[in-house]
Amino acid sequence: MGTSGAAAYAGAARRSLRVTLAAGAGFYLFLYGFGQTVAATYALFAAVALAGLSRIPGTGRQRAAVLLRLLPVAWLLVVVGTFLAVRTWSAVAGMLVIGFALAFVAAGGPRPAGAAPGLQLLYILPSFPPYAPDTLGERLVGTTSGILLLVLAEALVLPDPPTVPYREIAARAAVTAERCAGELARAPYGLSPATGAAARAAAEALRPSKVPEAERPAGPGVRSRGLAHTGLAARTLLNRLDRLPAPPPGQAPSEAGLDLLRAVGRSAADTAALLRGTPGPAAGEERPGPARERALLAAHPTGQALPATLRRRADLLELADAALALSTAAGLAVRGREAAPGLPLGRFWYARMRAPQLWWRRLVGHAGSRSVFFQNAVRISLALAAARAVAGLATLPHGFWALLATLTLTRTTLDATRSSVRQALAGTLIGALATAGVIALVGTHTTVYAVVLLPLMLFTFTVGPVKGVGWSQALFTLVVALVFSQLAPATWRLAEVRLLDVLVGSVIGAVFGLLAWPRGARQEVRRSGAVLLRSAAEAVVTTAAEIAAGGVRDPGAPPRHGSLRHSLVLAETAFAQLQSEPGPADGEKPSVDWHAVLLTGHHTLWGADRVLVPPPEPVPGSAAGRPPAPVLVPPLEPAAAAALTRLGDRVAGRMLLLSAVLDPMEEAREAGDAPPYEDGGASRTAPAGAPNGYYAVDAWLEGLLADLERITGGGPRPDRR
Repeated sequence: MGTSGAAAYAGAARRSLRVTLAAGAGFYLFLYGFGQTVAATYALFAAVALAGLSRIPGTGRQRAAVLLRLLPVAWLLVVVGTFLAVRTWSAVAGMLVIGFALAFVAAGGPRPAGAAPGLQLLYILPSFPPYAPDTLGERLVGTTSGILLLVLAEALVLPDPPTVPYREIAARAAVTAERCAGELARAPYGLSPATGAAARAAAEALRPSKVPEAERPAGPGVRSRGLAHTGLAARTLLNRLDRLPAPPPGQAPSEAGLDLLRAVGRSAADTAALLRGTPGPAAGEERPGPARERALLAAHPTGQALPATLRRRADLLELADAALALSTAAGLAVRGREAAPGLPLGRFWYARMRAPQLWWRRLVGHAGSRSVFFQNAVRISLALAAARAVAGLATLPHGFWALLATLTLTRTTLDATRSSVRQALAGTLIGALATAGVIALVGTHTTVYAVVLLPLMLFTFTVGPVKGVGWSQALFTLVVALVFSQLAPATWRLAEVRLLDVLVGSVIGAVFGLLAWPRGARQEVRRSGAVLLRSAAEAVVTTAAEIAAGGVRDPGAPPRHGSLRHSLVLAETAFAQLQSEPGPADGEKPSVDWHAVLLTGHHTLWGADRVLVPPPEPVPGSAAGRPPAPVLVPPLEPAAAAALTRLGDRVAGRMLLLSAVLDPMEEAREAGDAPPYEDGGASRTAPAGAPNGYYAVDAWLEGLLADLERITGGGPRPDRR
């Protein structure tokens, strides 16, 4: 057994011990202590549902806190399920609505998504006959006891090894950015190989796929969004520091540029201290920040500077912008809405909103057939409702086992569902044969079942998650047989019922896996990636045209490019689900870097806002938090406008070409791979007398071309500077 296998068994054993202690304590207490079979059943299944079926990420104490918040939801589900069991049609309708709602709430982040399967079971169990509202009190007592015992077990028994919080990962990235800025501000004004490698490693560590699921900032709240924004800004800053070109040969860098780099380093150090909760600069200490140095560099006369000097100046201004975004986002991540006054509405549109508004925007944004959260919720709710209808109309004994099979075996892709069903049926058959033998041998001696149940549960929840679906179904079949043999006399036909129910639930899950988006996120991520690149191309063209034409810019205007923002959200969720689905076959390398697609969308969105609306210069004596005044930006000269429009069209054309390659439509797939980027040289030479703003837009567009080359695995283009 390798190191990874041993770690998997160790983690599963810790979880198994906690769920076994909580479920066993509640079950034995009510069954043998108070003689209450209903409370015993609900205590056991409440613990098994929220610890064995659910996968709530985080440490034990974090899961315990989540479980306490879920307790009122569990009460509501038990009450509703109890009263809707009066008729089959009402139970089916409730299953459809509640099943969709619980699955759709996964859009709120990994913890709601992890808890959803267990909450589904808490509705399924009381929605089956017998219709007994007079036992509601006993059901609620059992459910509450099982969850509270699980809370104690999660908080006190065998705590999991601590993970590195995302705030600490972002703080380490900020410290690395400070180190990079310090080296770039000293001769020879470049990064050493070791520092460059450290910058790339720190940026890579911020990828969501590299972060433990419990630490990913995926929630809709201000702090969670701010923390996600912090990670993205840190990656952007590190990438720009790593790509900053050296000064032209024989020319010393300007003092204003060096001052800006020092300010970026100080800002990164302050951001790291803020994220770690350590003391920052002393009160009253004068520490010029990147905003002031950016304004000074922007106002610095350039005279007859060479194009290389102007390009470096534009790159330095982008560095300052990334450092400002990092410090602002970190403030939102730590202080929440308290840090919102005075922030621009575009990039930090969420900063002034309350939690209910942000939750509503998150759910509304995913209320469509292109969202994988919506697809998953529709698939599982229809499958569970169909299974409940079949179980009720066919009067399946222990019919909730059929719904449990549908819930646990339905996957997001048809291939995965088919594989899980095949393994589950084989495992259930083996478990049913073993169950029939045990019941025939032991008979009605419940003491034997009581003694064997806890060791078997411990073994089941340790081995099952590691060995796979077949083992889980075989062992769980034995567990439920031992449970129900203690609740009422059982015969070997209990194994037959279990096999029939799992077969029915599996078939229903497979049917809806075939009918409802059978390709899962693999097709959706291609579609959403193509839509994202088309929206980005539109933003590039319109931004280049507006820059060329000039006009009034209002820094306080509402956020722009709504379609790009929405397509970016859908692409991010599709990519997140893609990471949880089975990957390519062994030896097959993915042809598209989907993370590069998402970064291209973010860089397009941020860059369009940045180059279109110049940052306001600080006015001495102005009131804090006063919104900046509109700015009149002159149009570009005809030669500069034409050159900028050509470059914007070239970037947009490249985006559209890649979107056609990514699109899952049959005619698009026939286009084959995107050809490598070819630059005929038109974008290399700036027109004579081009203003400073031209070079800022030029740097943004050239950076987008580098991002686009990473999408198809071509790596970054050689820096033409």
